[in-house]
Amino acid sequence: MSVRDTAAAPTDGLAGWALDLMDRLGGIGAGIAIALENFFPPLPSEVILPLAGFAASLGSFTLVGALFWTTLGSVVGALGLYSLGRWVGETRIRRVVDRLPLVDVDDLDRTTAWFRRHGRKAVFFGRMVPIFRSLISIPAGVTRMPIWQFLAFTTAGSLIWNSIFVIAGYQLGENWYRVEPYAETLQYVVIAVVAVAVIWAVVRRVRSRAERRAEQ
Repeated sequence: MSVRDTAAAPTDGLAGWALDLMDRLGGIGAGIAIALENFFPPLPSEVILPLAGFAASLGSFTLVGALFWTTLGSVVGALGLYSLGRWVGETRIRRVVDRLPLVDVDDLDRTTAWFRRHGRKAVFFGRMVPIFRSLISIPAGVTRMPIWQFLAFTTAGSLIWNSIFVIAGYQLGENWYRVEPYAETLQYVVIAVVAVAVIWAVVRRVRSRAERRAEQ
C-alpha cells in the first residue's frame, strides 16, 4: 500500500516532500531526508522520523529498515558537518572570534578545552537535543575528535533519538502527527534555555568590561 493512498499523508510542504521521497525510494528516501536535515534545519527530524515510522507501519519498508536508514542518514549528515569543522579548524575560528564584539579568544580557548575533555558526552547527548543535534558535529571536527569516536557516539545518540520518533510514528499509524506538538514544546524549551544563557553571558561580559574600565 502506498503511503500516498492514506488520508493522513501530507501532500505539501516539507512533510509532503519527505513523504514523497520515501514513497519513491523506500527506506533510502527516509535516510536521504534525515541526512539533508543536518544541513537544512527547516527539515525537522521531529516530522521526518514519525513519517518514516508511519510509512513502515503501512509496509512501505520494515521498522528495522526505517531505523537503519534514518540512523545511517543521521551519521552521514553529521559526518559532513564534522568534515566542515575539520576544514575550518581552530585557526580560522580564532580569526573570526577575534573580530567579534563581546567575545574574547579566551572564551574560545575555554570552550575548546572543555570540548576536548567532554566531547564524547557532548556528541552523544547532543544528538538528542533539538537544534544542537546537528551543530554539535562542527566543534567535534574543529577540535579534531578521533573519527572513530565521533562515529561511535554519533551513531549511538542518533539511534536512540531516531528510535523514539520512528517507533512513535509506527505505533500511532495515521495519527503520526500527534508527535509533533511534543517535539515543538521540547524545541521551545531548548531555545528559551539558549536565549537565557546568551543574555546572561552578554550581560556578564558587558559588566566585566565596564568594571575594568572603571579601574583604569
